[in-house]
Amino acid sequence: MTLFDPPAPLAERLRPRTVAEVVGQTHLLGPGRPLTRVLQSGRLGSLILWGPPGVGKTTLARLLAGEVGAHFIPLSAVTAGVKDVREAVTEAERLRGRGQKTILFLDEIHRFNKAQQDALLPHVESGLLTLIGATTENPSFEVNPALRSRARTLVLEALTPAEVRGLLERALTDPRGLSGVTAEPEALDLLARLAEGDARRALSTLEVASTLSNPVTPDAITEAFGRHLPQMDKNGEDFYNLISALHKSVRGSHVDGALYWLARMVEGGADPLYVARRVVRMAAEDIGLADPQALRLCIAARDTVEFLGSPEGDLALAQAVVYLALAPKSNSVYVAWKNALNAVREGESLPIPLHLRNAPTALMRQQGYGKGYAYYFDDPEGSFRQDYLPDGVQLGLYAPTGEGWEARVADRWRKLRDAHGEGEAAPD
Repeated sequence: MTLFDPPAPLAERLRPRTVAEVVGQTHLLGPGRPLTRVLQSGRLGSLILWGPPGVGKTTLARLLAGEVGAHFIPLSAVTAGVKDVREAVTEAERLRGRGQKTILFLDEIHRFNKAQQDALLPHVESGLLTLIGATTENPSFEVNPALRSRARTLVLEALTPAEVRGLLERALTDPRGLSGVTAEPEALDLLARLAEGDARRALSTLEVASTLSNPVTPDAITEAFGRHLPQMDKNGEDFYNLISALHKSVRGSHVDGALYWLARMVEGGADPLYVARRVVRMAAEDIGLADPQALRLCIAARDTVEFLGSPEGDLALAQAVVYLALAPKSNSVYVAWKNALNAVREGESLPIPLHLRNAPTALMRQQGYGKGYAYYFDDPEGSFRQDYLPDGVQLGLYAPTGEGWEARVADRWRKLRDAHGEGEAAPD
């Protein structure tokens, strides 16, 4: 080995050689589990392996091909195109003449566009190619339905800290690993926790830390790992799961949960203005008239974020989120608006009563437009007695709650219903 022939990275050197060496994924590889049954049958169909980075998707694909004796063609959707697929098809046709099956492994399959994915369909359907696609993104959104229907989706899970620690211990004892290197138990515990289930990142960090100290110490791990950024794909499922967790924590009045998920988004690199817009929506959707001040505070937080940027503006977001979590909750306006939209979309277009119509011309006045309209400030009682919907129509769109400021609204609403002759009592 020379300067011009460096060793492969530790993660590559320790790549499992057999299915038995795979760490984690016991829900797929344990006794009686899906992949175990597939391997026992010897018949491997097309698969989509969905899971976070560093959990063994590529390794598993290679091992499955070896177990069933198939030729393995690896492609990355980042650099490959339809031309590469055609070349794989040509090679598969040649090998089929010799009685050998071909597995096409497409890493990051979500990066293939619809046309590129469609190019795979006839060859997967005919059985010429067995496709194994790997993705960190939700296949429901990123893989064409036609291709999904021809492949079984298997979910791979992040490794547990205990599984990562076991892998790190293997790296220190396996002849392919870090010969002559030892590590303090606290260092391994720290790295197993920081890696967040990513085996590749754990092994890469250990390899760097081994060049800083031997035995490897927690300080060496911290230095090698760098700044700990929580996992978040800004355009992927994790991003939307985080905003969902934040919204639901606010709705559930759980302050710590709301602050934690907000911090995860901010530290993960989310656009603060996007978060601010979602916080404004929370104020309108879930706080509503229970505390009308909430919407104003959130608009002010958005303006602060826009004016100051990050990190100074992040405090305004935190203030808004805490306020929303502590505020009384009401979605009555949100529900009423949905009811109104449904009434418009699903029902007939109700005629506008003549007395409510605008009458800017003499002809329109002759037609009765605006006739008999009672102007509230001149005739309050008459204003209440007149209809604001066609005769006999009652929609019941809005129902106030008894939360916060809306408790006062409910009393006013009840009196207005009586004044309009609609007579239904507001719910308590």
